[in-house]
Amino acid sequence: MGNFKPSTTRQPHGQQNRRPRGPFRPQAPNREAGAPQGEPVKTTTYSSPTGEVVRVIVLGGLEEVGRNCTLIEYKNDIIFVDMGLQFPDEDMPGVDYIIPNMTYLKGKEQNVRGIIITHGHYDHIGAIPHVMTAIGNPTIYALPVAAGIIKKRQTDFPESKVTVKPITIESELQLGAFKVHFFHINHNIPDSAGIVIETPAGTICHTGDWKFDYHPVGTVPADFHKIARVGMAGVSLLMGDSTNADRAGHQKSEKGIGEELQGIIEKAPGRVIIGTFASLLSRVKQIMEISEASGRKIALDGYSMKTNVEIAKELGYIKVNQKSIIPIEEVNEHPPEKITIICTGAQGEKRAAMARIANDEHRYVKVDPTDTIIFSSSVIPGNESTVQRLKDTLYRKRARVIHKDIMDVHAGGHAMKEDIKLMLSLFKPKYYMPIEGNHFLLRENAEVAYSMHWPEQNVFVADNGQIIEMWKDAKGVTQAKMTSDKVPTDYVFVDGLGVGDVSQVVLRDRQALAEDGMVVVIAQFDKKAGTLMHAPDIVSRGFVQMKDNKEFIQATRLHLEQMLKKTNTAAPIDPDNIKNTIRDELGKYLFQKTERRPMILPVLIEV
Repeated sequence: MGNFKPSTTRQPHGQQNRRPRGPFRPQAPNREAGAPQGEPVKTTTYSSPTGEVVRVIVLGGLEEVGRNCTLIEYKNDIIFVDMGLQFPDEDMPGVDYIIPNMTYLKGKEQNVRGIIITHGHYDHIGAIPHVMTAIGNPTIYALPVAAGIIKKRQTDFPESKVTVKPITIESELQLGAFKVHFFHINHNIPDSAGIVIETPAGTICHTGDWKFDYHPVGTVPADFHKIARVGMAGVSLLMGDSTNADRAGHQKSEKGIGEELQGIIEKAPGRVIIGTFASLLSRVKQIMEISEASGRKIALDGYSMKTNVEIAKELGYIKVNQKSIIPIEEVNEHPPEKITIICTGAQGEKRAAMARIANDEHRYVKVDPTDTIIFSSSVIPGNESTVQRLKDTLYRKRARVIHKDIMDVHAGGHAMKEDIKLMLSLFKPKYYMPIEGNHFLLRENAEVAYSMHWPEQNVFVADNGQIIEMWKDAKGVTQAKMTSDKVPTDYVFVDGLGVGDVSQVVLRDRQALAEDGMVVVIAQFDKKAGTLMHAPDIVSRGFVQMKDNKEFIQATRLHLEQMLKKTNTAAPIDPDNIKNTIRDELGKYLFQKTERRPMILPVLIEV
């Protein structure tokens, strides 16, 4: 069924690099490394599936936690499940977050029938404002909480127009050739849903983020009846969450976490300061209700925390008397034992509320030894050292610090091994595809399926962009395979207002500056004679402190002067040749003296 045919055309370089108007400005990933700037750039377009083949492509979420985005295509119909962002690694300075690459959609924008959202976490909805223009502004279908968060976030992106259609768990959608319906699932945010997609080649089920919680907060347990009914009707491909697939047992219930938090809050001698995710609304709901019942006033800090609580209150999910909520500015007007502060920043983000409190930078909250500070969240991979530094700072202030390794103050929102076994038993899919996690998590998820006697060839452990094809054979039986074909999934970086204009080259430059600093060389040449007028000036930033290394700087200037005088310069000078000489020779000299490689920026002045 190998009908994947990328085709390439050439456009003049200037047209290719002309960025479209609007918030989405994709990078040009098809330029070969080192291609001259004047050369045409290859633009690749991708054919649609032929015959009765359904194509499944995960554009993000198979090699990382985040950037979740799945594309399903049949002939000229395309739908998406989720459109999330990924937070940057520590070696990506200046990058706000990463979004899915939409190169595959080039020329197919008119085929997109809709985006279906599983729930309202940013790793599933965060890319929406940045990609909508590039994919033809299709309608977004989401349950009320996710729809509310998407709409509220759009106020920060007025230039990006989106159409959000709220749905219910009972909704059925006909999007081109695809019939879509939903099943209720538990997670740590309300209105989480799994997706059932009936395609001409068989039924695909996408779990989204999920766990089985028999005692959930503010909602009901997962709809086991519907999951079983869908399974009895026949599931060709199940795409299942892998985030906690490496952990044995069952996921904890939110009810147990609530009971633990209640004991802590009721017995706390002073203020209770709780850091958690703003989108972890089931936890926030419990904290607010427990605090109110304990006679405490509740102060919310962090823009996203205030926004999400307001949305949840409007939808009736959080029911707390408005008099129990006070502005953060008023926390010092009440006895400490009557205050609960719920804030963002449990991941150690520098400007978030928890970090400002820890570093004495908060205008209204200073840590007191009587405070009880709770980290009611997991640590996102890559943030471990940042979170530990934050905890250390709080411990130094002698506050009581509680986190999930000390007491049960956090339950994950993702299925563990035994939960996955139950889901597989209910759905009984012919093919299983682990999604949403690093490669080792996908493998752990696959091992669960193997342990339940799924054949290895029926379990697809894919990479981002790898194409899965489904079709029905002559007997009408669904067949599927994981092909070796891939579509582009290169990182698209969001940096401030720029989207996609930070390339890997720019990122390497930032990394070099962060690691070894920069040296600027300013050299004056006689325009007529083409000779160096005097020893070049040197400016160091992040390499060496100039006033503490005057002898070294002077020796470097003299070395440069001698080297440039030996260079055969004739009027008019060749600036590019001289700049390359300065970079090469000075780079070698500095490495010999310091074993460091700063970025070298030559500046030539002709007088």
